[in-house]
Amino acid sequence: MATESQSVGVRRIGSFLRRLGPTWLAGAIAAGPATMVSLLVAGASFGYTLLWVVVLSAVLGTVGQYLAARLGLLTEAGIVSVVEEHLGSFWAWVLVIDVVLAAGLAQLAIMLTLAEVSAAIVANAGLGIAALADARFWGVTWAVILALGLAGGGYRLAEVGAKVLVSLVVLAFVASVAVVPIEPAEAASGLVPKMPGVGGAVVAAGVLGGAVHITLLTMQSYTMRARGWTADDRDIATFDIVSSMLVAFGVFSLAVFLVAASVLPEAGLDPATIDEIGAAEALAPIAGEHAMWLFLFGLLGAAVSTLGGNTIVPPYLLADKLGWDQSVDDPRYRGAIVAVALLSAVGAFLGAAFFQVLVLVLAFGLVGTPFALAVILYLLNDPEVVPETNPLAANVGGIVLFVVATVLAGEFVAEELETVTEPTSAFVVAFAAAMALAIVGLAVKYVRER
Repeated sequence: MATESQSVGVRRIGSFLRRLGPTWLAGAIAAGPATMVSLLVAGASFGYTLLWVVVLSAVLGTVGQYLAARLGLLTEAGIVSVVEEHLGSFWAWVLVIDVVLAAGLAQLAIMLTLAEVSAAIVANAGLGIAALADARFWGVTWAVILALGLAGGGYRLAEVGAKVLVSLVVLAFVASVAVVPIEPAEAASGLVPKMPGVGGAVVAAGVLGGAVHITLLTMQSYTMRARGWTADDRDIATFDIVSSMLVAFGVFSLAVFLVAASVLPEAGLDPATIDEIGAAEALAPIAGEHAMWLFLFGLLGAAVSTLGGNTIVPPYLLADKLGWDQSVDDPRYRGAIVAVALLSAVGAFLGAAFFQVLVLVLAFGLVGTPFALAVILYLLNDPEVVPETNPLAANVGGIVLFVVATVLAGEFVAEELETVTEPTSAFVVAFAAAMALAIVGLAVKYVRER
């Protein structure tokens, strides 16, 4: 009887674990190369100083996913259609444009990373084939693979890949922490909130942006619908969020940061010029002669899983706004996925240093995040939208998340103001101004209606 009971228990656990997925896909994007690089740069630049941001990012990332999931479960609809129905078409378009810009720039940066790392692996393998060591070749190749895979497999392929790759990447860095010479007292001092000097705001915004990103917040309602979840699935949804964002992503972030803060400053690497090879070689005293390969393949896996999840985000929102089915069975939606996948190849032709680009892209995404949070909180507190408005604890958590995201995004924009004559900085400042106006307009609308 005991054996039969154990067998039933194992089957139930297995069934429960198989049901997990939507937030793991968001976690795959969060635990991607952009976050990984932001954590490495944070550790290399400031040692343990930004540990408080790392811990906060996992907690606030969990809060953000909970709020987004709550809206999706209670409305049983995509966020864009909910915004259009209750706030109007204008606000729906603002949200779509916000997400497409943030996700689109992230797509290019992630493809640049994937292409550069693929080329670096081939070059260091000494195969002697020049074409295979060219990042542009890999950009086009990965774009085609991505288009074919997602157009055929859709959400389920992205979800399964996310679960496997995120689990492997987390295990790899947890193993690294076991042999890294961490200074407990110094690490503990990093839990005291303090913003380091020049460049600290950008890096902090990049770290937080990895967990609290507009793409992660807006995709949740669509991935849950793809799973068929409703308000009756709150328990599994909550466990999905906690296991993915708070546990898996939290452990990943903490492990990568502690490895970086313990090793990279002493290696004498310049954070402004650090690249994948330099970071890998700095880990050699820990992982031995295979350090470079472990690091490069870990970065490759993170890039593949993130790219797969990020590709489906703009098509989800566009399909919802234009009234398409959010399934590969609809040729319009499938075509949008193929277009995003193929256009991502452009990233490999940028010719930029992807370590620095990734941090900037995450920080830029954080600038667009407060508006998405404002929209979610607005809707969750409108009794005409949801059958149960937000409880006090959820509102407090949401407001704290909004304030922290706004402050860090503001710090980043303030630094960009110093170089506003440069095109990139000017674009960031203009985007931030547009998002600030949108938030003010939304607040005015809320007050008027009440």
